Amino acid sequence: MAPVAVVFDLDGTLIDSAPDIRGIANTLLAARDLPPLDLAETVSFIGSGAGVFIERMRAARGIPDSAHRALLEDFIARYEGAVDLTQLYPGVKEALAAFTAAGHPLAICTNKPESPARQVLAHFGLIDSFATVVGGDSLPVRKPDPGPLLESLRRLGTDRCLYVGDSEVDAETAQAARLPFFLYTQGYRKTGVAEIAPAAAFDHFSALPGLVAVQAG
Repeated sequence: MAPVAVVFDLDGTLIDSAPDIRGIANTLLAARDLPPLDLAETVSFIGSGAGVFIERMRAARGIPDSAHRALLEDFIARYEGAVDLTQLYPGVKEALAAFTAAGHPLAICTNKPESPARQVLAHFGLIDSFATVVGGDSLPVRKPDPGPLLESLRRLGTDRCLYVGDSEVDAETAQAARLPFFLYTQGYRKTGVAEIAPAAAFDHFSALPGLVAVQAG
């Protein structure tokens, strides 16, 4: 039997990108003489794509709807190549190397726009680890719609898969796609592990290959 495919979320799962996202957001706010976001506020806005991030930022700072398009375009333009403050979570490279060595097909399914997602993966030397990258703008729908995750499986050519993420959005996506969900507990989730009810939970990537082996049977 072929090894099970492993599809990963990106922000809050493989990478801690909140500091870079915060920097971009605060540049936009400073241009409007508005107070900056703190890190916790930034994290609370992440998870449903760039458009929702801007909606939440606007609501928090009283910015009118009419400014949304310009803010979003500026945000996405600055998002390209914004990697200086982003870090991999501990153990990510080693876990991905272990999966590759064992023959597991790997993919990314994220609400981050595809081009910035590919750029940050390339920055960390990881882009070749993944057979495909499905971003928040790759399809007409984004997570928690199951479409992007199912498209990842279609591109991988398998239905034996599990999804690894860090948030309620990721859990809902996996449930809608009827796939097992593994929760990385050190990411951007807003509720407790028990409320998310993953098939497995882990706080360091050194544990993930063993958990996948158990799930795969």
